[in-house]
Amino acid sequence: MPAIPSLITQLPKVELHCHLAGTLRPATLAALAGKYGQPLPRPVEELYVYRDFYDFIDLLRLVARVLRRPEDFEWVAYEAIEDAFRSSNVRHIEMSFNPQYFIPAGAAYAAQVEGLVAGIEAAERDFPVSALLLASFDREWSVASANETMDLIVGHRHERIVGIGLDGPERAGPPARFEDIYRRATRAGLKKTAHVCEDNQTLAEAPPSNFDACLDILHCDRLDHGYNLLACESAVHRARDSGIYFAVCGITSVAANRSRRLAAIERMTSAGLQVTLNTDDPAMFHTDLAHTYRHVLEGLNWGWDEAKRFSLAGVDACWLDAAAKAELRQDFLCQIAALEAPSPNHETV
Repeated sequence: MPAIPSLITQLPKVELHCHLAGTLRPATLAALAGKYGQPLPRPVEELYVYRDFYDFIDLLRLVARVLRRPEDFEWVAYEAIEDAFRSSNVRHIEMSFNPQYFIPAGAAYAAQVEGLVAGIEAAERDFPVSALLLASFDREWSVASANETMDLIVGHRHERIVGIGLDGPERAGPPARFEDIYRRATRAGLKKTAHVCEDNQTLAEAPPSNFDACLDILHCDRLDHGYNLLACESAVHRARDSGIYFAVCGITSVAANRSRRLAAIERMTSAGLQVTLNTDDPAMFHTDLAHTYRHVLEGLNWGWDEAKRFSLAGVDACWLDAAAKAELRQDFLCQIAALEAPSPNHETV
């Protein structure tokens, strides 16, 4: 029996695959574009309607041009956490941001971090949510640019930045190009993830071999997406045996691919892969984490047991320290028990 929607909304959740640039409310993006004299590509009510995957990527580039001052980053970080908590009872979030995107528009790395941390700290005062940051690199930018950005990350270490990521279209080249960046991250004590085997790209562009590179060359601790590895049986077996977590996303920018995405998530979980549910770019994909849970659970005819497994998998896969993770898990178990307890005010599970 499908899970009850109201309980899914109340279920405590962890968000591990969320790009800051994809969290901007359309009105916020329009306001920031106006502030800096940047034209919108279409009316604000149609901003987040895309021709294809690469049109979506172009809109992310617009965001890069309108986040310039610490207060801009503070604004969007606060709203991202507020929206996640209010819509979906997200209790821990790990947001990715691409420092490379914002530097050309005049946002120094230190200013980016200053604003993001201020937004996080303000949100943590207002909502029962913890937040960490991942600094990501875009594959379409040069390795030299990534190294320069890594200099900034290592040289201005902040406790909120716990890891690095690799995103952007995989057609730009294999993950091994960034081997040195990931070695530097390991030496700096940073966790590592990467986008791999995305299904919005062809098998030639995002092949299962990229998964092997992420394990063997980049030594990732967690991975984002992973769907195309299903084309290779040995990759599936290796993914299962490694125990690595995949931060998958139930909603994609390409609406025509959503049924295929659901089928991939079902196959990944059925094959024994460790999977957490996430939004990717919630505002830009017209979703939130509760909506994503409902979309996946209802689309696959899954129920409350699967919802609870996804909830707790998010805790297990997150990059909080051991003590904070244990405390978060206990809090989740208490919230889940309260939701399951018989009450005149609760629907029966």
